[in-house]
Amino acid sequence: MFYLGIDIGKRTHVASLMNQEGKVVLKGFSFPNSAEGGQRLLDKLQTFSSSSQDFLVGMEATGHYWLSLFSFLDNNDFVLHVLNPIQTDGWRKSTEIRKRKNDTIDSILIADLIRYGSFTGTALANEQLFSLRQLTRYRAYLVGTASDFKRKIIAVLDQVFPEYDTLFSKVGIFGKASQAVLLEFSSPDAINEISADTLAKVLRMASRNRLGQAKAEAIKRAAIHSFGVKFAQKAFTFQLRSMIEQLKFLEAQIQETEAEITHIMGTLDSVIETVPGIGTVNGATILSEIGDIHKFSTPAKLVAYAGLDASVTQSGQFEATHNVMSKRGSPYLRKALFTSALIASQHDPVLRTFYEKKRAEGKHHLTAVGAVARKLCSILHAILKKNEPYEIRP
Repeated sequence: MFYLGIDIGKRTHVASLMNQEGKVVLKGFSFPNSAEGGQRLLDKLQTFSSSSQDFLVGMEATGHYWLSLFSFLDNNDFVLHVLNPIQTDGWRKSTEIRKRKNDTIDSILIADLIRYGSFTGTALANEQLFSLRQLTRYRAYLVGTASDFKRKIIAVLDQVFPEYDTLFSKVGIFGKASQAVLLEFSSPDAINEISADTLAKVLRMASRNRLGQAKAEAIKRAAIHSFGVKFAQKAFTFQLRSMIEQLKFLEAQIQETEAEITHIMGTLDSVIETVPGIGTVNGATILSEIGDIHKFSTPAKLVAYAGLDASVTQSGQFEATHNVMSKRGSPYLRKALFTSALIASQHDPVLRTFYEKKRAEGKHHLTAVGAVARKLCSILHAILKKNEPYEIRP
């Protein structure tokens, strides 16, 4: 048996091979992150054994750069282990007294860790879960970008038409009716140049007749007396229209992404959405970030993976009494669990009672929700392992 450690890079990977006795038989073999590079690695390994089953391969989950090589080696039937960098850092501290670090040393370190077996491998999720993880993370990016555009739109409106947010609620500013108005008439001067009837027609079409003449006249009155800046109007209106168009595009992309997430979730035999507070998107996020639930032997390990556990500060006889959330795990999983706990603490009788108990103890609202999120991990650990729906207990 041989142990292959690979240090992952964006353009180039470095591999080292160790035999069962711990002797390095291949040191610092560099190959490009390409099909040609992968073949060069295979050719090199062939000189040691013609069977891929004679190799245990380890690599760190470094960004997204490891995925192509993982896929290539997986297609060639190698036994693969993906390591969390935290594990290799811990192994380095225990074995590298001189604290040396370079690509070759790291590849040897990974090979030795695989040989020793003191690690927990991260298996690549099945294709559906992997697709869900890609889509839910992409949706999170789109939502974040859309929120950024909303903040910038409000900032421009505060300058060019500060009265506008009094005409629509904060949510309504970004509704279809408001967006239609801002796209066609992006400044008080442009609104002043049209009649209330013309504006009412735009509002009725965009709102499906929910808004009309009364709202148009209110907008006209605000535009006449607007205290917005009067110079550089062309630049402001161009910026505003551009951002509104970008926001509309992002919202359409979010809807399409959510539809694809919903489709994949429909093909899974999962009970996760039986838990109050967990909808399709949060459920997809939690499932895809967890991967195989069976890799977590206890709920506490799932809590730690989500970064919901408390960090511990201890030195000698001193131990901190006000520990904070470690936040060392998946931020996507942690956010999904936290938002789900926020809803579950209102709609699930057991979790609501637990939340109220924490509040009665003097805990801050967010601290109490964090406690609910940890309890939610225990619930998820139980129902996902058994694949049995959650039953609400009165």
